[in-house]
Amino acid sequence: MSLSSSNILGFPTSSALSNVVAASTWRVLLSADASGQQQKKGWCCGGVGGGGGGGGRSRRTRTRGVRGFNKKLGWEHGSCGRAGWRVMVVEERVVRRVMKEESSVSPGLVHFVGIGGAGLSALAFLALEQGWQVSGSDIAWNEQLEELREAGARVYEGHEAKQMVQNGAPLPDAVVVSSAVVAGNEEVDVARALGVPVYKRGAWLGKMTEGYKLLAVAGSHGKSTTVAMLAVALCSLGEDITVILGAQVPQFPKGRNAMVGKGHLFLLEADEYDGCFLGVSPSLAVVTNVEWEHVDMFPDYEAVRDMFRKFVMRIKPGGLLLVNGDSAGSSSLGEVFQPKETHIACPDAKNVHVETFGLGQANNWHAVDLVPNAEGGTDYIVVHAGIPMAQVSLCLPGTYNVLNSLAVIVAISMLAVEKQPASNYDQRLTIMRMAASAASKALGSFTGARRRFELIGKVQGCYIIDDYAHHPTEVCAVLQGARQRFRQQPIWVIFQPHTFSRLEKLLPDFALAFHAADRVIVTEVYTARNSIFDWNVSGEDLASAIVGPPAMFIPTLEGVVELLALELGAIDQNIVNTQGDIILLTLGAGDITNLGPQLMELLSRGPS
Repeated sequence: MSLSSSNILGFPTSSALSNVVAASTWRVLLSADASGQQQKKGWCCGGVGGGGGGGGRSRRTRTRGVRGFNKKLGWEHGSCGRAGWRVMVVEERVVRRVMKEESSVSPGLVHFVGIGGAGLSALAFLALEQGWQVSGSDIAWNEQLEELREAGARVYEGHEAKQMVQNGAPLPDAVVVSSAVVAGNEEVDVARALGVPVYKRGAWLGKMTEGYKLLAVAGSHGKSTTVAMLAVALCSLGEDITVILGAQVPQFPKGRNAMVGKGHLFLLEADEYDGCFLGVSPSLAVVTNVEWEHVDMFPDYEAVRDMFRKFVMRIKPGGLLLVNGDSAGSSSLGEVFQPKETHIACPDAKNVHVETFGLGQANNWHAVDLVPNAEGGTDYIVVHAGIPMAQVSLCLPGTYNVLNSLAVIVAISMLAVEKQPASNYDQRLTIMRMAASAASKALGSFTGARRRFELIGKVQGCYIIDDYAHHPTEVCAVLQGARQRFRQQPIWVIFQPHTFSRLEKLLPDFALAFHAADRVIVTEVYTARNSIFDWNVSGEDLASAIVGPPAMFIPTLEGVVELLALELGAIDQNIVNTQGDIILLTLGAGDITNLGPQLMELLSRGPS
């Protein structure tokens, strides 16, 4: 997105800053051993090992079997990978690009392990836009891998060490690993053995955001939507920003989950999983809420709160912290910067300014007069210190989106007054009111993010809406939004629990979360990081426990599609539909997102 000659916040632009230095690295050449596999062609450069094309001068190579190599480098015996691959290592001089003090990491070669996930795919798109050569792998092919391939990345289904190097290319300058990748991954093991820097996502984000003014949005729920809203608003106000988040945004270029700008602002969805957000140091941080969400990572709520406390202590001196004052977990984070804890928590704590937002009048900023509008969203008024600041009209339903948008308005208002220092309170108030009004106007054009109350389509008298909700709080919030928009229509929920650990720990809360629905179908658990054999809980247990609407258990998505196709195909005879079109919500963080398109395709064919 282009940056206008002047913008409401007045941030400077930054040029692409990089230089090139010579450094020593390693090239890995993979070939089959004597176990009977055919030697792979094209892995050797000219003059190396006799397997490549002519023209290159000979180099002395050192060839060692995988097992002996492992022992010397301290690996576990045979952990390098499958089929007895041998590793030939050639030391050579290569040109490696490094960063200047004021820049982020400069272009080079980067390999992502787990590239198809929401977090790493965004980083991969960002790297491509910044000029990096990108490769990566994931355990299964998905839409993100296909889009990355079309964008110029070299991507693979499955993990093998040979995928880091192709046709004699040098090793990557860096390997970035998803938190979902388990120990023993052969790509990661080989990279470490050969001296390639290996970064977890948080550490890589720290490098990528150096030299920018970082705005980070954290929280157990609402991060993606808040980041998307803030990005769209900032762009509409003339900022040329760089953005990374965990959801695709139709209003972004090519509808991706990353956007690269030339300005000084970097907007980031900061994830608490695996302590990822501890790798960055924001100038402004927003915390939407704090709850026990990743139960496989944190033993209890207190562990989650402690992790968020560590995050806010990474805010730069003189920075801003915006917290949802209606959430006990997030509002307590402001205590970190109170004088009584300054000597314990953060030496520069007194220099971090804290603002609260929410629906409660005790907050510095709060929303009042919430009214459903003709677009199916919500109108409300923003109040600061008892003074109306802006009127907002959202297209999206739900109180949770009021809070998300309110956080955006507060952030933009505070950024504006930061860049245009006021000589007195009235002038400060005027600057904030102008910024809040401009931000609220921009938010009126925000259409949403993928998998966040996303309308998939309408077929056979049924609206299909897909949402990422996979936590009891998120399920309640989405159903409240659905009931706001569709007051009379019957709401059917197809819910796919995400991870056995979350279902087991939060089963009582899940049981009460569907009260606003008229019917619930629960599928089997999407396994993700958990093994089915480690847990004594299933989707059937949730279906039996749900309080309120009738619920049933159908283990497979295919079974759900077949049942719904049968029922909706006979919609004229369906007495449940007397109050209007059925609203079908597909909820969950797994492959439940495929159900809507499959159902639409089946029903659009008509009777067979």
